[in-house]
Amino acid sequence: MARKSERPPKTPPRPNRWEGKEKPDWLSRALARAGAMPQEEADAAIKAGRVTVNGRVATTPLTPVPPGAVLKVDGLPVRKEAPTHVLAFHKPAGVLTSTARQHRTGTVFELLLPQLPLELNRFTWHAVGRLDVDTTGLLLFTNDDKLVAHCTSPDTNLPKRYVATVFSTADDAKVEPLRQGMTLDDGPARPAVVRVRDEHTVEVTLTEGRHHQVKRMLGAVGLPARALHREAVGEIDLADIPEGGFRLLTEEEVREKLHYSGRE
Repeated sequence: MARKSERPPKTPPRPNRWEGKEKPDWLSRALARAGAMPQEEADAAIKAGRVTVNGRVATTPLTPVPPGAVLKVDGLPVRKEAPTHVLAFHKPAGVLTSTARQHRTGTVFELLLPQLPLELNRFTWHAVGRLDVDTTGLLLFTNDDKLVAHCTSPDTNLPKRYVATVFSTADDAKVEPLRQGMTLDDGPARPAVVRVRDEHTVEVTLTEGRHHQVKRMLGAVGLPARALHREAVGEIDLADIPEGGFRLLTEEEVREKLHYSGRE
């Protein structure tokens, strides 16, 4: 009688390589985070053999950089941690909140990056959330991706204030459902702070940011938006920033008005 083939014993799962350890960054991103150069330039420098990690030439942008590693570009040491920088930008209508890799032309980066001084142009900048192509107003940029997560997470409860110009006639009765909390097609929306400035202008303050949320909320109560403008994020507003212009926030503003204490 043929014997049943015995199954090989199960191999115990291998522990995660970085379990219990600080996961390393990859080389090109580490250089961009440090402000040595933008990530695309870092990719090119690494492939050209200009970068060393602990004295050894690295030619792969995805080379892991463990904690405490010494990085050098062209023989000069790179400080791995850079301070958090935040830019307040006045977005005009007609430009996309996306990178050139996603859309070749018509992006906010094409307007912002040429204005930056050399000491800021070396960083890789991340938009903090998005504004629709036709929405104007305050858009923040940072070199710190943890700040992006802080500002965009609904758990942070950071308010974002918008002003909508609406087609129909607005009054308190019409906007009351926004104040009470309403259900959209993607689920319940938190109660918003709403003020009717005049019969065609409505101010809406949210602590979350879903796709087209303000427009969908207003549309649901019969007030379709003709134009939308973001005035503030946290306690940062546009102040005197001209359309298409920017200013660098101070450390105090980042800490006290965005309630962000820095990388941990």
